[in-house]
Amino acid sequence: MTFHRFVALGDSFTEGVGDPDPTRPNGLRGWADRVAEVLATRTDDFGYANLAIRGRKLPAILEEQLEPALALEPDLITIHGGGNDILRPRVDVDALVAAYDDAIGRLVASGARVAMFTVFDPGPTGVFAAMRGRFALFNEGVREIADRHDVTLVDMWRMRDADLSLIMDTDRMHLNAAGHEDMARRVLDALGIDHDLVPVNPEPRPLLGRREQAVEHARWTREFLAPWIHRRITGRSSGDSVSPKRPTLAPVE
Repeated sequence: MTFHRFVALGDSFTEGVGDPDPTRPNGLRGWADRVAEVLATRTDDFGYANLAIRGRKLPAILEEQLEPALALEPDLITIHGGGNDILRPRVDVDALVAAYDDAIGRLVASGARVAMFTVFDPGPTGVFAAMRGRFALFNEGVREIADRHDVTLVDMWRMRDADLSLIMDTDRMHLNAAGHEDMARRVLDALGIDHDLVPVNPEPRPLLGRREQAVEHARWTREFLAPWIHRRITGRSSGDSVSPKRPTLAPVE
């Protein structure tokens, strides 16, 4: 299967946060860029756009990115959203899924191949453990949407073969470079695209003693958790001053 126009929609996951590359727009690479690099080798007229912006909640993704994406007349669309919504203190998951369902219907009606994602499993421990049920409920809605519209689903909740401690960035919220590479492989596999990406095998991180763990947790709280909470309280987003890194279809260099 050959795609000629790939448009990626979403939030920080699709923008590529956690996979820095100062030579690229927004200083990020990410799994979508990596997928585009593979697709570009299959045709001479390939174009790639990435409209994702970090911090975006699903309603904003649909409002800001859906129409521009459709206007580009893509034959492949990926979309990820919902993670920033379900982390809020209050969220109407049913309304969120209903809006997502309508949007996927519109994307499919355009004739494009559509791929969507569940959000990751936060696990039974850790800072997001109390919201695990909400994550699961949203993901079941995503699976129903994928079934109803016959779209490709990349089910991150069921990535039991991945060691999250090795593929997550130091902020504990985003994939690191190895994680983005692994995600690119999974997306290509889900789409049925031949590629030469292999499963990543990152080096194990050194075991930390109790004191070192406390120091690391304090650093994470100071550098990541506290600013994240402050943005939630003040109604700000990490993406308030960020623009899409690839707003129009362009060749992959």
